[in-house]
Amino acid sequence: MPASSSGRRATEPAPLTKPHDVVEAAGLPVGAGNVKPDYDPRLANEDLAPLKKQAWSSYNIFAFWMSDVHSVGGYVTAGSLFALGLQSWQVLIALLVGIVIVQYFANLVAKPSQKTGVPYPVVNRAIFGIRGANIPAIIRGLIAIAWYGVQTFLAAESLNIVFLKFIPGSEALLDVSFLGLSALGWISYGILWVAQFLLFWNGMEVIRRFIDWAGPAVYVVMIVLAVYLVSQAGWGNISFNLSTKELDFWSSVPVFFTAVALVVSYFSGPMLNFGDFARYGKSFTAVKNGNLWGLPINFLFFSLLTVITASATVPVFGELLTDPIKTVEAIDAPFAILLGGLTFVTATVGINIVANFISPAFDFSNVAPKKISWRAGGMIAAVGSVFLTPWNWYSNDDAIHYTLSLLGALIGPLFGLLIAGYYVAAKQRIKTDAMFTMDEKGPYWYRNGFNPNAVKTVFAAGIPTVVIAILPKLFADLGLFDVTYISDFSWFIGCGLGYALFVLFEKRNPQVPTFVGEAEGISDGTLDGAAATAASEPPAISAEIPVATETHP
Repeated sequence: MPASSSGRRATEPAPLTKPHDVVEAAGLPVGAGNVKPDYDPRLANEDLAPLKKQAWSSYNIFAFWMSDVHSVGGYVTAGSLFALGLQSWQVLIALLVGIVIVQYFANLVAKPSQKTGVPYPVVNRAIFGIRGANIPAIIRGLIAIAWYGVQTFLAAESLNIVFLKFIPGSEALLDVSFLGLSALGWISYGILWVAQFLLFWNGMEVIRRFIDWAGPAVYVVMIVLAVYLVSQAGWGNISFNLSTKELDFWSSVPVFFTAVALVVSYFSGPMLNFGDFARYGKSFTAVKNGNLWGLPINFLFFSLLTVITASATVPVFGELLTDPIKTVEAIDAPFAILLGGLTFVTATVGINIVANFISPAFDFSNVAPKKISWRAGGMIAAVGSVFLTPWNWYSNDDAIHYTLSLLGALIGPLFGLLIAGYYVAAKQRIKTDAMFTMDEKGPYWYRNGFNPNAVKTVFAAGIPTVVIAILPKLFADLGLFDVTYISDFSWFIGCGLGYALFVLFEKRNPQVPTFVGEAEGISDGTLDGAAATAASEPPAISAEIPVATETHP
């Protein structure tokens, strides 16, 4: 094995001279991130560097999607599709089409991160430039902070029900409020905030074990809930059509496409974030298999379970309940409330961790790796979510529309731009080590660290997409005209614009290098995992390839 520049062999202890030397890689053992000697500390720490070992199996990816699907929001979204006026077979086809689109796009965004072993914000350095990558990172981080607060608040609402049932005196806490939230709400919110903090602080391996367990646990309770309600209602009273209206065929066509768009939009955040998890996959095949089980198969089964449960609430309770928390509360049995309440708390914590905690942790760490570790980035998101006081605006439709819709409208352009950058402009060829250098002669420095084509695309695709997402509701509220349906397709419009404009700009003025004729240190999309970046010692590896690594005292 070649010696290092200091004359030491790579297997001998190295002095702790950099901040990232004492920062664990997202809860993995010290040294799990392949921080090479020539990596600039302004761009690299143990969390952002290529992984030395990628060990997640198909089941781990499957469990990730279970955590995303098995939430109160997923339950309500799936149930709402059956209430649009479509026939049940039309809804099932819309669900299948929508979730297959999600699966396809998830596979696309997974590949660059799985092949290089780096998270989403680092991959963007190859497309946006070394400094420009902070643009999508900050946008995505702000979206996650807002939703992190909302999901924690929803989980706290579930916990409130448990307190009110088993501690009667807790009802008095509802009369005392601070900053718009009752004392009981603060207690529940605080408990959930600390619980998520502890789970996150213990790192990615603990989170993996949690989501491996949480997804199946929610399924068990959902199945028990469905069986109980069906037994009370009678199978003959179960209908797959929850709508009070029926549409003829031609009227149902636009509603069908709206249903497809709603499915894709619901998963747009996790799709964009998915590279943060795909990087841990032991192979791209394992990631794709996990996506197959976790998306079309899992989502269709969960949707059927949802509509059966919701349909049974009509004969059992005399009204349609599409919120699982209200369904459990209506049963009014202590054991059911305890089990159901805690289960949906677990489900909400699961989606919050994977969708709104881990990704901003990488995003904010990417902004200043030398000063912000993965854990510090996550805490920025968690603390920021409290200052937003989500309970004050979540119940306000206008506030949600004009804040989250504005930020969410940018997810499509960022997604389309990444896909165009990796598959068309870069031709799936990335020099991984070059994403960790501030050298102005480096291939990803572009113009002062920014790829002008990517920056132009964000504005050129983002502005019309934001307009499409925001203005139709404003026009309708003012009584002018109602074209709000177009907002349901803002993700597709933004994604298409981001893709097409970046391809056009790169064709006119190419910026992204393809490294034609080079092989050393290039991830070309053919090798499984970070094994493609073996340009220097110690090499980044996939799960199957052993390596000698530096040891740290």
